[in-house]
Amino acid sequence: MYLAADWQDFEVLDTGDGMKLERWGDVLLARPDPQTIWPKARPEMWQGAHGTYARSERGGGSWSFSKKLPERWVIGYKGLRFYVKPTGFKHTGLFPEQAANWDWMQQCLKGRTGARVLNLFAYTGGATLACIQAGAQVTHVDAAKGMTQWAKENRQLSGLNERGARYIVEDALSFIRRENRRGSRYEGILMDPPSYGRGPTGEVWKLENELYTLAAETAALLSDTPAFYLINSYTTGFQPAVIQNILLKAVCARHGGQAEAQELALPVKTGGILPCGCSGRWRAE
Repeated sequence: MYLAADWQDFEVLDTGDGMKLERWGDVLLARPDPQTIWPKARPEMWQGAHGTYARSERGGGSWSFSKKLPERWVIGYKGLRFYVKPTGFKHTGLFPEQAANWDWMQQCLKGRTGARVLNLFAYTGGATLACIQAGAQVTHVDAAKGMTQWAKENRQLSGLNERGARYIVEDALSFIRRENRRGSRYEGILMDPPSYGRGPTGEVWKLENELYTLAAETAALLSDTPAFYLINSYTTGFQPAVIQNILLKAVCARHGGQAEAQELALPVKTGGILPCGCSGRWRAE
């Protein structure tokens, strides 16, 4: 299990009844989590929530607030800083469990200043910042212009050199195929593809139909001196063994090395852990 246990500005306070109570700096947010099927350990703690997201029977949901919150605020992790805010889809612009992967990637990049890293489906750039901080040159790719702008603002907030990354707003698979035609190579590759979406021409995109193709085509972009390859998945029903098998068939078959996959998780203050999807990791040695 990959446990993100080193946060100071964030913590999961309690879980239960399909919800999780989190502290984001000084702000307490209660958000749905369908995996928390047990009772809340400390129901009285939840009365202090500043914001609660409730799902709608018609789909989606909305926030309610017990007090006016700033439009956005800042939390930090080991020298990195991020803007967070409640968004319309219950998210905050950051997935704290990914800190376990940020730490791992930085370990992989030790002594490799200038290594080229490709971050696909890069969202607001937490992994991008971690790799820049480790001395890498990052190509950050996301199809959402607003998320890419948020990622740039996080880089500026963290005081990292703007030359450490280039930001590209484009469909990930289209970019991958163009990079392969150009013969581009990277020492590190990571991806965090969505479970479901639509492609650049409106076609339905499902992760179970596309993940192996993504892995195989990106594996061809690894250089002769690779540092790491990482796949994240939040798709319900995808066991870590599925991700590990994809790494074995798409990456190890081409480059050798070792692959593993485990659950991502966060510690819970009132006890236990909160499962948060899974990640597959590959290294050359």
